[in-house]
Amino acid sequence: MCAIPFYWHLEAWNTGTCMYMAWTGLGCLMQCINSIVWNGNMVNRAPVYCDIVTHIQVALNVAIPACSLCINRRLYKVATINAVMVTRSEKRRAIMVDLLIGVGIPILQMIAQYTVSFHRYVIFEDFGPVFSNALVTETFLLFFAWPVAIGCVSLVYCVLTIYTLCKRERQFSEMMSSNRNLNRGRYIRLMALSAIEILGTIPIGTYFIVYNAKKPVTSWKSWSQTHDGHLYSHIFQVPASVWRNTPDESNGLEMFRWLLVACAFVFFAFFGFADEARRHYRLVYKSLISRITSTSTVTLRGSSHATSSAPYMKSKGGVSVSVVTASGDKRDSMVSFTDQLSIPSISFSSDLKPDFKIEQYSPSDSIASSSVTSFEPGTLSSLHQPVVTLPVAPPASVPPHLPDPTKMTIRGYSSEAANAV
Repeated sequence: MCAIPFYWHLEAWNTGTCMYMAWTGLGCLMQCINSIVWNGNMVNRAPVYCDIVTHIQVALNVAIPACSLCINRRLYKVATINAVMVTRSEKRRAIMVDLLIGVGIPILQMIAQYTVSFHRYVIFEDFGPVFSNALVTETFLLFFAWPVAIGCVSLVYCVLTIYTLCKRERQFSEMMSSNRNLNRGRYIRLMALSAIEILGTIPIGTYFIVYNAKKPVTSWKSWSQTHDGHLYSHIFQVPASVWRNTPDESNGLEMFRWLLVACAFVFFAFFGFADEARRHYRLVYKSLISRITSTSTVTLRGSSHATSSAPYMKSKGGVSVSVVTASGDKRDSMVSFTDQLSIPSISFSSDLKPDFKIEQYSPSDSIASSSVTSFEPGTLSSLHQPVVTLPVAPPASVPPHLPDPTKMTIRGYSSEAANAV
C-alpha cells in the first residue's frame, strides 16, 4: 500500500518520500517472507538470505528516520523560499544530498553495527533471523544513539519550518502557486507525516537506550573477543515457547515487526487518498476499461469475417434483402460491398410508398442516397453491377434544367470498373 503513490512522487522528484516508501515497503516485504518461511520452525534453511535480511534490519534502524530528515529538510527549504531550483545542476545537487542522507546513513549504520556484532544472526521461531549485538558500551554509541540523534535534527528542521510559515504566510502562498510539484495540501501532509515520525522515533529510541542501560553492560576489549570465530559463526535458534514467554524479547520483536506496518499505513493514509492519488486512480480505471473494451471489439470484429457462401435474408419495414457472402478472410475486418457482397435482388412490398425529394442539381450531390423503389439485376460480373432505376416523379415537379428522372439510370459502383476507366 505504501508503494502505490510511488510513481507520482517520483515524477515530482520528491526524493525523501520515494526513499521512505522504498525502505518501508522493503521492510514489510522482508518481514512477511520471514513470517511465512519460519512459521512453526527455526531451521537455518537459507544462510545467505539470513545475512542479507539481518543487514537490512540494521539499516532500517536509521533508514526511516533519515528519510524523515530529508523530508523536513526539503520542507524547510520551501518555507524559506530556497526550494525553487533554477538550474538543473542545483536540482541534481539537492537529489544527491538526499541520497547521501537516505541511503548513505543506513550504509554507515551497517558498517558501525558490525563492530559490536556478537553473533552472525539468531533465528527466532515464527519470526525469522535477527541481528545480534554485544551489550557493550560502544553499542550505545554505534547503534542505539543513531535514531535519536537523527530524530533530534529532524525536530529542529520541523520547528524552524513551522516558525517560518507563521512568519511568512503570504510569501509561502506565492511560493506554492509557483511550484507545480508541491501544492499546499501535499506540503501540510508531508509536515504531518514528518511530525508523527519524529514523535515516534525519539521516544522509542530513548526507551531502548534506557532499557538496555539497565542490563549488565561490559566494556569492549578487543575485536577478537567480540568476533570470536567459533562463537560468532554459531547460529542460535530460539523456539517460540521461549521468546514469547519472555516479555522483553517478545515486546522487542513484535514492536520491530509491527512498527514497519504502522509506518506503511500512516504513509498511505496521508497520500493514498489525496487529490493526485484519486486522479491517478481514475486514469488507471479508464485505461483498464479502454483496454478491455478495445479487446472485446477486436474479438468481435475478428469473428465477423465471412466464412460461408450461403445466402441469408433480412427484412425490415417491408423490404426483403437477399445477401450472398463471399468466402475467405480479408485483412481488414470491415465488410466491403464491392468485393465481398453480391446483391441479386431487392423487393419492396406493395404497401411501401416511395419517399423522395428532388433538389437543385449539383455535381457534388450524391444521387446514390435517393430512395430506391425497384432494383433490376444486371449481369453479375466484375465490371457490370445491377442497374438501379430512379422513381418516376410527376412531370410538373421536375425542374427544366434537370434531366428526366424516368430515363436516368445509375449503375452500382465497382472499384475494378473505376480502375478500368
